[in-house]
Amino acid sequence: MTKKQKKRLKIIISCGCAFLFLIIFNALLKLDAKHFPNGISSIIGGKFGFLLPFLLYLTVYVFVGRNVLKKFFFNLIRGQIFDENFLMVIAGLGAFTLGIINGLQGGSGEGFDEACAVILFFELGEFLQNYAVSKSRKSITSLISLRPDYARRLTNGNEEIVDPSVIKMGDIIVVNSGEKIPLDAIVIKGASQVDEKSLTGESLPKEAYENSIVLSGSINLTSTLTLKVTNNFESSTVSKILQLVETATDKKSKTERFITKFSRLYTPIVVILAIILAVVPSIITGNYLTYIYRALNFLVISCPCALVISVPLCYFASLGTASKNGVLIKGSNYLDVLNDVNTFVFDKTGTLTKGNFKVTKIYPENKKQELLRLAYICEKNFNHPISKSILNECNFELDVSTYTVKTVLGQGNVAKSESDTILVGNALLLKNNGVSAPFIEEDGTIIYVAKNGNFLGYLVINDEIKESSFASVKQLNDCGFKTVMLTGDNEKVAKSVSNALNLSDCKYGLLPHEKVLELEKIMANKSGSVCYVGDGLNDAPVLMRADLGVAMGGIGSDASLEACDIVLINDNLTSLIKAKKIAKTNSKTVKQNVAFILLVKALILVLSALGLTNMWLAIFGDVGVSLLAILNSLRLHKNN
Repeated sequence: MTKKQKKRLKIIISCGCAFLFLIIFNALLKLDAKHFPNGISSIIGGKFGFLLPFLLYLTVYVFVGRNVLKKFFFNLIRGQIFDENFLMVIAGLGAFTLGIINGLQGGSGEGFDEACAVILFFELGEFLQNYAVSKSRKSITSLISLRPDYARRLTNGNEEIVDPSVIKMGDIIVVNSGEKIPLDAIVIKGASQVDEKSLTGESLPKEAYENSIVLSGSINLTSTLTLKVTNNFESSTVSKILQLVETATDKKSKTERFITKFSRLYTPIVVILAIILAVVPSIITGNYLTYIYRALNFLVISCPCALVISVPLCYFASLGTASKNGVLIKGSNYLDVLNDVNTFVFDKTGTLTKGNFKVTKIYPENKKQELLRLAYICEKNFNHPISKSILNECNFELDVSTYTVKTVLGQGNVAKSESDTILVGNALLLKNNGVSAPFIEEDGTIIYVAKNGNFLGYLVINDEIKESSFASVKQLNDCGFKTVMLTGDNEKVAKSVSNALNLSDCKYGLLPHEKVLELEKIMANKSGSVCYVGDGLNDAPVLMRADLGVAMGGIGSDASLEACDIVLINDNLTSLIKAKKIAKTNSKTVKQNVAFILLVKALILVLSALGLTNMWLAIFGDVGVSLLAILNSLRLHKNN
């Protein structure tokens, strides 16, 4: 709780105690001159005896409600009249006015306590609402603390503390135990444990040793690490996360947008109805005090606070819970889409499989070094998992500056120099460049190698299915969802993965634009929304085309992260299952709140219009209902 919140709470508690004292004191001794003639009337006597309780209650009213009164008058000056502050102030001042009129007519000035209660409980409700919202935002905004304050750059053996933004790729930095890792890097010296909980939701520390990749925003726990920076600060994991977090709550759901528009129209309508309720029956019956009182009750009950606060609060809580589980959802609108998803479409490499490729065969064996040399030239400057696996197999370094390398999406790479043209990719790459090659049937991904129009041989690269893929796909299948894989890999590899995971369907040998076409076919026959999960550069078009795009955050490319709607920071598909459950619970809670609020308010409104209730029940219809809806929304923190 902030200092401002604590101060506000103390004021509310103090005024609440004073209000309670006045009620008890008034009940026991009667503060007006009519009931206490020998004491109080000596101060304020006669028909003005009601002034003492009025002044006492008004003091509490003004002190506790000064913020509401200030907003009310400033809004009047700006012409922004109809909001919840307007309703509460008019109801309170109206109750005071009725009490004064009643006192002047010889009554006891009843209604002052109700006027004071309106503003007191409204302020209490506002405080609890703000506290609940800040608590729900905490899971999201706490990620801002991931931002590193400094970096220890190592230059000529000397450490200097600099801003992380000035560090360049390839610089050497030192991170001591207990410090944040400022940029994405690879360990070149030392061994330690790294806490990535704030990034991925994974509670267990990760082992970091030489050649391990560590992510910015994580915390070095045990010993000093010397690191080589692999990404500039703008491209680091923590920067991407912060950028997503800062825009996460900007995109509102349809429900939130409807509630906002509804409240703008709703309040003027309520005021008009209250005026009609006060005027028309008063003209007919002549009993204007009774119907003005009922109209004031109507205003209090009709305050839209419960809807305006509880619905966004559900989304704040769900977004925060998702972020704690390693899932960054770019806007609350995507929670609604995720809840509606019943078809999940997956890329293969790096999504369902580990992406830890290894070259398992080179053919022909007698050309091994030549094939690796040509593959090295084409793959040297790329970070794709297949490229990395080829480079890891090479035990040499080559100067490739004389070659111009071009990527053909979905096919492979072409390297050209003044004398040579090298092709490294799939069979389609060779075919499109007029190179004939035999059909090769191997367990794994086949990488063809050709030079100057001649097929020279091939590399076989294998990948493992992620353990999380088995559990995640099984849960999706058990829930009755359709699971499909779209991949550019060959038929044998694709069907092997599909059968192992028991997918509903798989399409193979697809180019990026063909993936989009296949996805559109699936979407044309859908009953709900379609979610696509991918990680690579060639997944960006499909991620954008799907109803919901989900990218693997740890190894995802910049293009896929930009195109997606949800990011799985820990690259674990079980997080997607958690996010689906969070979205379902969120939708259920929003519907519960809206139904409960409207039902209770409608019931109390009818009772109030018929004169069967008083302003105390009206206060419950506003503040009480709001608090119950807020408590229901906060369950999202615990249930997920």
